[in-house]
Amino acid sequence: MTSPSAPRSGGGLPPLHLAVALDGAGWHPAAWRSEGARPGELFTAGYWADLVTEAERGLLDLVTFEDALAVQSVGLQGPDNRTDQVRGRLDAVLIAGRVAPLTSRIGLVPTTNVTHTEPLHLAAALATLDHAAPGRAGWRPQVSARSDDAAHFGRPAPATLTAADLASPDTISARLAPIFDDAAEVLATVRRLWAERGHALPVTVLAHARIPYELAAKGGDVAYVTPHSPDDTAAVLAAVASAATTVARPADRPLKVLADLVVLLDDRPGEAARHKDRLDELDGAPLTSDAEVFAGTPAELADLLLSWRTVEAGGLRLDGFRLRPARLPHDLLAITRRLVPELQRRGAFRTAYTTTTLADHLALPTPAPTRS
Repeated sequence: MTSPSAPRSGGGLPPLHLAVALDGAGWHPAAWRSEGARPGELFTAGYWADLVTEAERGLLDLVTFEDALAVQSVGLQGPDNRTDQVRGRLDAVLIAGRVAPLTSRIGLVPTTNVTHTEPLHLAAALATLDHAAPGRAGWRPQVSARSDDAAHFGRPAPATLTAADLASPDTISARLAPIFDDAAEVLATVRRLWAERGHALPVTVLAHARIPYELAAKGGDVAYVTPHSPDDTAAVLAAVASAATTVARPADRPLKVLADLVVLLDDRPGEAARHKDRLDELDGAPLTSDAEVFAGTPAELADLLLSWRTVEAGGLRLDGFRLRPARLPHDLLAITRRLVPELQRRGAFRTAYTTTTLADHLALPTPAPTRS
């Protein structure tokens, strides 16, 4: 018999896993100009503490923190010098460490660069987070193809990407194959260093194409993917399954797959779309993203999530979703206080935490062994 705190959603599927990706004032470039935004506090610890404690109040599995070696830019190879968008971030590992003692259940997953950062430094920083949040720490390794990042470390510039490349994730990943090969080596080295000191953090990888899928399948525990429709979800799941076969991922260690969505949520039908249009106007361009952009009500989003997770391909289904709030804190509050109760009413999300570690939240097996 299923306990009330661990419901099963329609069709006998297990409850959804839900994560939120936190970045600045939100994932819309003009989010800092939206009602309720706190742009003057983006570089304060209190701002991030408020967001993460709210995410834990909503019983979410984990939060991720964005980071990069350079300031944000709409350009592919360097800064764009824009002053009408948020530029700069606090260090993601330090944010996670700061909020760790203020939380007790939610997983904390910072992003770090692996192209220009030494594995020993990465392993040490993340092991420290594991001390601050025992069992709740995770990691999202991120590659860098920016020439200004490379120049900062005195390294040769990687393959130059063009605007046309952005239309094909497979083209991008193929051109950056050496960078992904290096990332796989760094990931394996960091895992070995953790194992020497008794640390085991879930590793999560954002992937859009075959080579990144293989990185996730070889060294990760969770893959964030970016489908744009049910048919696209099927294609992505099939590609992830193929990647797992290619790298000979053990069958008893299935990769968890979460789909990313950028979300704008309001209670009244049409209101979120109107707010998006207004922010687009302020920014001077329609919002674009690698992930699908959803603007609607929490109930409409619940419909979409439960519909997409019924799609099956390659023996896989979506295990859940990583939601990117377009406006902070507005859309985070809509997730925790509107979407979560809606999913709970449908028996598709937990009504209480029943576990204390990130691996247990995600129903992961014991930490993956090191695989070179």
